[in-house]
Amino acid sequence: MAYRIDTHVDARARREALAADVRRGLGARPRSLPPKYFYDATGSQLFEEITRLPEYYLTRAEAALLEEWAPALMRSLAPHDVVELGSGFSLKTRRLLAARERGVPLRYLPIDVDETTIAAAADRLVSEDPALDVHAVIGDFERHLGHVPPAVGRRLVLFLGSTIGNLDPGARHALLTQVRTLLGRGDRFLLGVDLVKDVGVLEAAYNDAAGVTARFNRNILEVVNRSLDADFEPGAFRHHAWFNAAESRIEMHLVSDAAQTARVRALGLVVDLEPGETIWTESCYKFTRASVEAMLEGAGLTLDGWHTDAGERFALALAVRATPAATAVRAA
Repeated sequence: MAYRIDTHVDARARREALAADVRRGLGARPRSLPPKYFYDATGSQLFEEITRLPEYYLTRAEAALLEEWAPALMRSLAPHDVVELGSGFSLKTRRLLAARERGVPLRYLPIDVDETTIAAAADRLVSEDPALDVHAVIGDFERHLGHVPPAVGRRLVLFLGSTIGNLDPGARHALLTQVRTLLGRGDRFLLGVDLVKDVGVLEAAYNDAAGVTARFNRNILEVVNRSLDADFEPGAFRHHAWFNAAESRIEMHLVSDAAQTARVRALGLVVDLEPGETIWTESCYKFTRASVEAMLEGAGLTLDGWHTDAGERFALALAVRATPAATAVRAA
């Protein structure tokens, strides 16, 4: 069976978005770069290495939860549509798709900015499962959810991998409000969240002994160099990740240990960095059940299921669209 791909963002649009983000983030203090630019070919490969590191528990914990819980979820919901935000290679999603009753038609709608990745995943999925209909959307899930085709029946929306933790509260609210519009009566939203835990465990996950996360962090400067004719020297920056307990987030920074100047020639931007000044590259928010419930309720969603691994390190939260009556009670 063939698959369909709708494209709403191309290479030119991605470069324009990167230019705007770099100008805004590096032209101000504190300096920052959005984490979505980690994932060029090198960054994606490095992240795959990170997921296999002994310190990085997140991927293994979520995979075990999906393995345990996917069959019951797919039997109870029996979705006709599965929509996935930030799908990548759809590796985790295969557990859910495989857990449904074989031969039953299902439409899978992955959303991601990388068409090459989406096409490779779609080709593999339809070859493995001829009953699967893949209709991909190439776009930014923060801006292009309005292009998701109308539902053809019961819908399950996925946002896995704790990617929600990379968004600040305002952006999380805006995204979840959009997710709510994808859900009708009987539909479900499955969200992966990393949980608050021992600080040593949290910080080790982002400061691995092999230094893979440090290389991953520095690679974002290579992306800027290549895309915008810049001359950052990644080796002149030190990786620093720490848990900000007050904000319940891991912060990842690149620290300039000496005064240095970099030029982003495509933007006519000069970046003068002082000794000890940082470029903030990522926030990874950590949650509790109470904070997840509040976050969902703020966007008109209701927590409907909660599953954690044995060590309570990671959770899969199942949500539904809140009813008008429930919303009115909360408002009162």
